[in-house]
Amino acid sequence: MGRYEFSSKNRELMENSLVPFAIYQFIDKRVVTLILSAGFLKLFNYSDRDQAYYDMDHDMYKDADPEDAARIADAALRFATEGGRYDVIYRTRRSDGGEYTIVHAIGEHFVTDSGVRLAQVWYMDEGSYSGDNSTGELTASLKKAIRRESMIKASYYDHLTGLPSMTYFLELADAGCKKIVDEGGCPAFLFLDLTGMKNFNHKHGFSEGDNLLRSFSRLLIRHFSNENCSRFGQDHFAIFTDESGIDDKLHEIFREWQSTGKSKSLPVRVGVYVANFDKSSNFDISTACDNAKTACDTLRNSYVSSISYYNKELADNLDRKDYIISNFERALSEKWINVYYQPIVRAVNGKVCDEEALARWIDPVRGFMSPADFIPTLEEAHLIYKLDLYVVDQIIEKLKIIEKEGLHKVPQSVNLSRTDFDECDIVSEICTRMDNAGLDHSLLTIEITESIVGTDFEFMKKQVDRFRRLGFKVWMDDFGSGYSSLDVLQDLEFDLIKFDMRFLKQMDKGNNSRVILTELMRMATNLGLETVCEGVETVEHVNFLRDVGCSKLQGYYFTKPIPLDQILYRYRTGIQIGFEDPEESDYYDILGKLNLYDLDWVAGGGNTDLDKYFTTLPMVIMELNDTAVRIVRSNPSYRDFAGRMLVRNIGEEFEEFDTIPEHRRESFLSPMIQCAIHGIGQLVDERLPNGMVVRTIMRRIAVNPVRKTASVAVAVLSVTNS
Repeated sequence: MGRYEFSSKNRELMENSLVPFAIYQFIDKRVVTLILSAGFLKLFNYSDRDQAYYDMDHDMYKDADPEDAARIADAALRFATEGGRYDVIYRTRRSDGGEYTIVHAIGEHFVTDSGVRLAQVWYMDEGSYSGDNSTGELTASLKKAIRRESMIKASYYDHLTGLPSMTYFLELADAGCKKIVDEGGCPAFLFLDLTGMKNFNHKHGFSEGDNLLRSFSRLLIRHFSNENCSRFGQDHFAIFTDESGIDDKLHEIFREWQSTGKSKSLPVRVGVYVANFDKSSNFDISTACDNAKTACDTLRNSYVSSISYYNKELADNLDRKDYIISNFERALSEKWINVYYQPIVRAVNGKVCDEEALARWIDPVRGFMSPADFIPTLEEAHLIYKLDLYVVDQIIEKLKIIEKEGLHKVPQSVNLSRTDFDECDIVSEICTRMDNAGLDHSLLTIEITESIVGTDFEFMKKQVDRFRRLGFKVWMDDFGSGYSSLDVLQDLEFDLIKFDMRFLKQMDKGNNSRVILTELMRMATNLGLETVCEGVETVEHVNFLRDVGCSKLQGYYFTKPIPLDQILYRYRTGIQIGFEDPEESDYYDILGKLNLYDLDWVAGGGNTDLDKYFTTLPMVIMELNDTAVRIVRSNPSYRDFAGRMLVRNIGEEFEEFDTIPEHRRESFLSPMIQCAIHGIGQLVDERLPNGMVVRTIMRRIAVNPVRKTASVAVAVLSVTNS
């Protein structure tokens, strides 16, 4: 419906009228002002007609007494939508901000010749309002009417549902709880929340949403009575009752609500607090309601009707959260929060190639506080970005100290939260810090969990791309911790996948984890990605992960996370693992990613002639310098083959060429040296002393730019009788 327009003559006549009135039209759920008379402008002390029209259309009740505003707004809306007569008395200031005056407004609808329904409201000045008792009889009578109407319509009952308002409910609950206790019962408070109300309104409209709330309130009244219930706003309801039979009542409500609502019902979350009041105690009704709401909030991820009770564990969790938030800033400034570093070890050389920075809160009052407690709490409070930037600052200081100590600097990784990207421009913040410190961006690695990517894929894709364009490596953390989606790897570029520790924890339970992890490593290798596996605790874990081509290893097998001073102490005393030379990192990247179950790496791919050979191939990587050779990595098949077939195998320490048996130097070592020097693949037949012929294929994988060594991958294709 469009805006109704009066003729210029009629508009002029009405706007010049000295009678205070206004004409309104209800369009698209809004009250639109069409006419304001000269009498209206005078009554409300407007000298500017345009300003008057603006105020009436944008903030009609801005000058009304706060105690009256909600009531008259509600009456006006019902008048606009339901018809009938508009008759309200309220207090308002004139536009110049002077004292309150009492206004009596009376309105009726009329229909124009063209069939448009409009509303005309007349305003009468009933005199100045005073809060004392010095006014006359008429003013006193009007004040009494205002107070009576305000209490009934605004302060005591919710206009939508007819339930007691929150303020009135607290009064009723106080008296009601005393009665329950006097009768030997135990009061309980319920906080109810309809799940998905926002989406319901979006799908069905606000009118249907209001009908839903009315229906739900009537259901509550049938089971608990009107005076025991309240609507606390939006889709939140509160109830006080005797605790006996509470579960049965609630499940009956769930059943009735589901059956009557059908497709337009919503799940109900209920938090319950049983208040152990006694006759001598002061009833803290407000806290009881808060506790019931806290219990309800624990169900925020539940999408079926559910009940949660407030208990000691919940209270302790709430206390812990409050302590964390209240003391967080102090914990940063006074260094209660420290950064610990867990080494990430290169599988092929056993050196520390990266370190993960982890926040540890050692509290002077509560002792060690688990990251599983304070990190989610800080995320919920949108404070985690401060912690993550603090960790970055500590990393920068650590790198400076490492450089002064003359040690190799390896990349440090920091974990980012989804809210980091909402609370600040985390990419710019980190980049600025690294630049101000004069540190290369490659020294800081960004770890992002797969779960936070899925929250807003396109946005997170842009942030990952920004980091990578600026020279930061980005890792996908905790891959496999939930229902991982391979679409993420297809559509978003990472430098490394970090596998969740649960894969290794399940290895001893059966072979499935081994098979899955092997195939995931193959997939990552084919995508050109490095890999890290967390939770490495045994030598069996180490050997398996090296065999399947896991680039890097992390876990308690090497060391737990330790602070910087312990890292320096371990170096000074010679017990540290040792940092990798960054100049050799690319070389070891290549060796580490080679999957020793995948023949294509050695054959160069696409060689269909190899189909006739067995598929579980013995494979080994050998490293050669000018005079010696050693084994870098081998798979179980090769170790089994060497133990059974070779009189003397080459070991993991460099062995001089001239110590190798002559028959191996000629038929095996010589072609491998040529492969290492010239980079040309070799197909070799080696005759063993027992007459067996071993056919191998060789390919140079990489050259170490620092040590000038070359690595050659060798696969045993067949063993035949001569």
